Amino acid sequence: MNWMDLLRMSINNLKRRKLRTFLTVLGVMIGTTSIVVMISLGLGLQQAMLQEIEDAGGMNTINVTGIASGESMFYSGDSSDEASEKRLNDSAVAELAKLDHVTSVSPEYDMSVLLLKGGYEGWAELVAMKPEDLKALKLDLKEGGRLPKSNSGNLELIYGNGVITNFTDKSGTNSYYETGELADIDLEKDSVFLVLDQDGYYAAQNTQAFGTTDGSADSGSSDGSQTQKAVQKHAVRACGVIAGDPENYKTGYQNIYCDLDTLKQVLKKEFNGRAIPGQPTTKNGKPYKDFCYSSAKVKVDDQDKLDEVVSGIRSMGYNASTNAEYMESAKKQMGMIQAVLGGIGAVSLLVAAIGIANTMMMSIYERTKEIGIIKVLGCSLKNIREMFLIEAASIGLIGGVAGMVLSYILSAIINFLTGHGAAMGIEGNLSYIPIWLVLVAIAFATLIGTLAGFFPALRAMKLSPLAAIKTE
Repeated sequence: MNWMDLLRMSINNLKRRKLRTFLTVLGVMIGTTSIVVMISLGLGLQQAMLQEIEDAGGMNTINVTGIASGESMFYSGDSSDEASEKRLNDSAVAELAKLDHVTSVSPEYDMSVLLLKGGYEGWAELVAMKPEDLKALKLDLKEGGRLPKSNSGNLELIYGNGVITNFTDKSGTNSYYETGELADIDLEKDSVFLVLDQDGYYAAQNTQAFGTTDGSADSGSSDGSQTQKAVQKHAVRACGVIAGDPENYKTGYQNIYCDLDTLKQVLKKEFNGRAIPGQPTTKNGKPYKDFCYSSAKVKVDDQDKLDEVVSGIRSMGYNASTNAEYMESAKKQMGMIQAVLGGIGAVSLLVAAIGIANTMMMSIYERTKEIGIIKVLGCSLKNIREMFLIEAASIGLIGGVAGMVLSYILSAIINFLTGHGAAMGIEGNLSYIPIWLVLVAIAFATLIGTLAGFFPALRAMKLSPLAAIKTE
């Protein structure tokens, strides 16, 4: 008997018992779907993580920060005042740029700011970067948006699409997350007040509440009462807003971006003689002469040289971390998550395999006489084994294909309900099914079906032809 004859007989046998075959295939389909959907969730999180790393500069980027007093002893063992504090200023940036295999050093300054508009106020994180570094972020701006001009003297801002959700009334209530309603502000068109000195602003608010300031002087009036200097409010406009509604999480969702050199000019002018928020100070609380950055991204020309450059940066006394280190740690965590999720789904497929074995055993008992007849007619034991294995494999294959169709449907529903990851705080689909997972899942389901049919096939081979023919 050739393969085509065996295949034809196997398919006809499955068709003869449609309901039993359907229920067995249904079990395989559910088991396959369980495994695929569970693994797809882990893969979706991994994809989101990879995208986040790519947005942060890729695998050949080193994140460098300065070291406050006491921290550097971990690296240098030097407890002197000079060695116990490493500040990331322009000199440090130039020093880092001279290292071998370093192609660029991108300083960044982050600070918390306050936005005021009418009866609303909102908090946000202001991120200042060089023009070329802002361009490298590839921010998805709404139509008409552009990057801030450099060294213009006036702050131009790019708002993240989630900044609008941070606005509340001035009592701090009626936020978007409480009411579901956004503040009546058009960040694309409206001018808003930007407060860089939050401590001074709230101190002035408290002082005014007790009626002890006229807002016109720095300290002490002629009658000895204390007065509070009015905090400067910068009227600013947006040069761009990141595309997407407040439910669509993406790079820069909660941030405000501006030009670094322009912000430095504005800060030095406003805080002349005072410590700028976030800047290190001396033991006496006075600011240093040099402007210090929050962090810097160091690009390396060869990923194989990454560890060497990291060691060099740490030996200079700075903190250094890489996306590759983060990725390695995250991969281990993702591997564990996928193993757990896949294991949960595998239980369903194991139950389905038992169902296939049961179906094939029942088929043997019902077809005992038929098996005896084909043996007497000269059908080889090998052909009988192959016929039953083909039937079992067909159940696994059909169930696997049907399971993949159902998996894609469920994956689409999951991504839709989670706003393509936005509801989970990630950028990208929560469920991701690559083509390799499709092929592996179908092949695995077919293999499970074949293995489940192996022992029933051996049972069919061992039947005595004469005894089988006599069976009623």
